[in-house]
Amino acid sequence: MKKYLYSLLCSALAVPFLISGANAQLKKQPVDYVNPYIGNISHLLVPTYPTVHLPNSLLRVYPERDNFTANTIHGLPLVITSHRGSSAFNLSPFQGDLKNVKNTLAYGYDNEIIKPYYYEVDLDDYGINVQFAPAHQSGIYNLNFSKTAPAYLVLNTRNGELAVNKNVVSGFQKLSNNTKVYIYFETDLLPVESGAHKGETIDTQDLTTSGQNAYLILKYPANTKQIKAHYGISFISVEQAKKNLNREIKDYDLTKVAQNGKNIWNATLGKIAIEGTDETAKTIFYTSLYRTYERMICLSEDGQYFSAFDGKIHNDNGTPFFTDDWIWDTYRATHPLRVIIEPKMEGNMINSYLRMAQQMDDHWMPTFPEVTGDSRRMNSNHGVATIIDAYNKGLRTFNLEEAYQYCKAGITEKTLAPWSAKKAGVLDQFFKDKGYFPALPAGEKETAPEVHGFEKRQPIAVTLGTVYDEWCLGNIAHQLGKTDEAKDFLEKSKSYHTVFKPDTKFFHPKDIDGKFIQPLDYRFSGGLGARETYDENNGWLYRWDVLHNLGDLVEMIGGKQAFVDELEKMYNTPLGKSRFDFYAQLPDHTGNVGQFSMGNEPAMHIPYLYNYAGQPWRTQKRVRSLLTQWFRNDLMGIPGDEDGGGLTSFVVFSQMGFYPITPGLPMYVIGSPTFANVKLDLGNGKKFEVACLNYAPENKYIQSAKLNGQVWNKSWFSHEDLMKGGKLELTMGKRPNKLWAADESALPPSFKMPSK
Repeated sequence: MKKYLYSLLCSALAVPFLISGANAQLKKQPVDYVNPYIGNISHLLVPTYPTVHLPNSLLRVYPERDNFTANTIHGLPLVITSHRGSSAFNLSPFQGDLKNVKNTLAYGYDNEIIKPYYYEVDLDDYGINVQFAPAHQSGIYNLNFSKTAPAYLVLNTRNGELAVNKNVVSGFQKLSNNTKVYIYFETDLLPVESGAHKGETIDTQDLTTSGQNAYLILKYPANTKQIKAHYGISFISVEQAKKNLNREIKDYDLTKVAQNGKNIWNATLGKIAIEGTDETAKTIFYTSLYRTYERMICLSEDGQYFSAFDGKIHNDNGTPFFTDDWIWDTYRATHPLRVIIEPKMEGNMINSYLRMAQQMDDHWMPTFPEVTGDSRRMNSNHGVATIIDAYNKGLRTFNLEEAYQYCKAGITEKTLAPWSAKKAGVLDQFFKDKGYFPALPAGEKETAPEVHGFEKRQPIAVTLGTVYDEWCLGNIAHQLGKTDEAKDFLEKSKSYHTVFKPDTKFFHPKDIDGKFIQPLDYRFSGGLGARETYDENNGWLYRWDVLHNLGDLVEMIGGKQAFVDELEKMYNTPLGKSRFDFYAQLPDHTGNVGQFSMGNEPAMHIPYLYNYAGQPWRTQKRVRSLLTQWFRNDLMGIPGDEDGGGLTSFVVFSQMGFYPITPGLPMYVIGSPTFANVKLDLGNGKKFEVACLNYAPENKYIQSAKLNGQVWNKSWFSHEDLMKGGKLELTMGKRPNKLWAADESALPPSFKMPSK
């Protein structure tokens, strides 16, 4: 490949945040461990993307390509408006014959560098070097040209309108649900020509463009070596986009913006300090933690925000507004992680949920709130879990009564049918009367209008998810003194018994006559994604999905030893088909160990279930083996769809050595720490420390424990213990102590009816 001389390349290499080698800092900072490329090649479905952004910021970018193996990138991104989505707007630098310009150029690329706060790439076909750094609502590019021909910048909107005035391009792109994203883009050099593209020329009289893939071109003189461009983004207006830019990036100093971003990331990731000799484990940890900050994003702009939930601009009254969250994925561990290290932000996010519900016509708690509104995807209504988990862990910055009304409406007034925003129908009344969501016998035609044609009924997933939601709702009612409602919902939360088949000890779909669907194979029945029986995962995984009453589940399956035996049987049971047949039906059921799937969120609590049967050493073994097998420092190091913290929050907790197995129950079960020492900054002047004695990376088994100096023979501890600060001290060994935390008194707490 031809060598190019880029005018800024030498100076860029001198920037402190890019230095490596002899002059580099001796001790790595947290952000230095982040590898955004982990998981950029997917096992089956969607890869992770190497996102460049500040924590929870409105502006996010990543290279426009389907997968790391893509041969080209499609222009340069300006803002990603939805997790895993494509960029709104696009920037294409160009040197060459103008007749070859399109609205977006496909580039061969090389020498890519991606850090959370910095992006660099060579567009080697054109001899262009690109550098980028983000702020919260604005970004900056340095575009370095090596040829003598005139330089061009092509800016497009996939569906919107743009106008150019000298060195400024502004306009909007339409998104769904009457939502628009606005841009104010400015270059340090004045173009010699600008306007719409007309064959081999630029029409300088046509300074606006609109419609599908509309674009404008800015032309710069021959021998231009560098163009600097900075821009602001807004969901309110072009004027606000300009304000956002001027507030955050006042000049064209990319180095300063990148260094500021690096400082912000270090302060954020540094809320959890880790020590140990395993450098790879540190990379996996801090990369996983970085992933949890990709969502939700803050939409407040100078105290205002646009809400797609009612299509209006609102004052935030000092409480920032957040959106872009898939709660089905994030309620299990991402939100509980924020409760610990970002309690103020988590409170703001919950207040954002309440605003969304207030602004929507039906006043239902959202399930998949995005920039464009609530998309109501997946099943169940787990916003209620984030509410009670935060409240029971001490957050008091939101109105619990208001939250209760919205949660209750979402669960009792909206249909439980997956992927639907329709009102409750005949199937929902059946659930209220019988305690389970009915399945269709194989081959029977669907008649219920609320059921999605592709997503089907998902009867076991809906039943188990909803009874857990009812447990959460009952606990909120109890906190509010609504005794009768609390008792009603808590009693209903036990109705997972209605679909438990005693002879097989699996949760098994039933028809409207109360008959178990037959024949049924717990591995393969249910069609694509098992949506006619379970959802995305098969019966082996949903067998353990009773988060609020795991002690009862142990007894239902036959007691502690039988429970352990059945867990082991799951890991030992083969796929039963060729891999291509199995994954053709269950593409989300990845990261397999037998029938267990590490690649999907409903599996994340399962490795910790041994604690409930008095064999926590098996949890220690299993968690460590799963981390080693499926979460690695490589391009395929994520076993499934990561979903913006959905899976990586499991890694953060598991490497620290504990896990929030039941959101809403303020306690954590103990696993196996990966590091010699972990310190969590609780933000109140206190820290919680997990310290390992006799530490070595291979020493995964707990021999004994102390909590704040007292002998600790339980496989769990409370959130109160954590928030008081102090130290969990674990003596580790290479082989298990099967007696530690094995007694009945050592088991984690489970479902309890509140006392009067």
